[in-house]
Amino acid sequence: MEYRKIGSSDLTLSAVTFGAWAAGGWMWGGTEQNNAVEAIRTAYDHGVTSIDTAPAYGQGLSEEIVGEAIKDYPRDKVQILTKFGLRWDTTKGAFHFDSKDNDGNDIKIHKYAGKDGIIKECEESLRRLDTDYIDLYQIHWPDPTTPITETMEAVYQLKKDGKIREAGVCNYDVAQMKEAETVIKLASNQVPYSMVRRDIKEEVVPHCIANNKGILAYSPLQRGLLTGKMEPGYSFAEGDTRPNEFYFSDENIRRTNRFLDAIQPLADEKDATLAQLVIKWTIEQPGITIALVGARNPEQAEQNAKAVSIELSDDEISFINEELDQLSLVKE
Repeated sequence: MEYRKIGSSDLTLSAVTFGAWAAGGWMWGGTEQNNAVEAIRTAYDHGVTSIDTAPAYGQGLSEEIVGEAIKDYPRDKVQILTKFGLRWDTTKGAFHFDSKDNDGNDIKIHKYAGKDGIIKECEESLRRLDTDYIDLYQIHWPDPTTPITETMEAVYQLKKDGKIREAGVCNYDVAQMKEAETVIKLASNQVPYSMVRRDIKEEVVPHCIANNKGILAYSPLQRGLLTGKMEPGYSFAEGDTRPNEFYFSDENIRRTNRFLDAIQPLADEKDATLAQLVIKWTIEQPGITIALVGARNPEQAEQNAKAVSIELSDDEISFINEELDQLSLVKE
């Protein structure tokens, strides 16, 4: 495993970090808790020491699973990343979207990052994770109803109190990052990035490179699209939100698979799966510090971890990029 320093902070994370969204089941059509726990432990056994979770993932379930999975490990050998500001238990803040919990009950998701909410959320996360501190505490989504300075003042207080080590943001644009940094030094920005979603290259990546901020790329496999395991007509479980995304239309699955077929020989040459090749490509991109990759069972977790050991030359990366430039998805 490779370990990378996050910006100018004191935090070092594994280049492949375990993304625990799917572990919580929410928006993924449920989860099997024992499999999720074993997936995290298998990842750790293969050098993945960093785990990213959030209260919203299963309305606390993902954090509880993470807490259970790491309870026997030395705390200073594991890096816990979690979030705040995405609420299902209040109507404060800005309405985000309608959803359902893992039991099928209707819930409304709000973006709320007021000071009172942050302090409450942090205490609840610490309890669910069964830990005294969080290594990286990140706002999940910008809250348009709360001044960024108010949000970051609360985070600053948590850091001063020793409840968190470093502050990060998710889904922030450059202007929002700059405003946050008038209050507290940010370690990182967690943003969506994959072969088929590269819009952060325009502004976020240059800003983070210039200002020494880490970029935590989430959904690098585009929620399974880039694994090569999907075919048109793919059957999604009830509660899985992927069919609502344009990436998963039959036509876009076809187009993506044509691209994946083109780079399959390179994966074969490396004795790697397509998913492993995609993960390795991701962490080799300019400005990308780590890739957050989920796993729903131990086998996936092991494969994800081993992606780091693949060697890609500049020419091979250029070959992938040339093939990728020919891929165009339909957004309607």
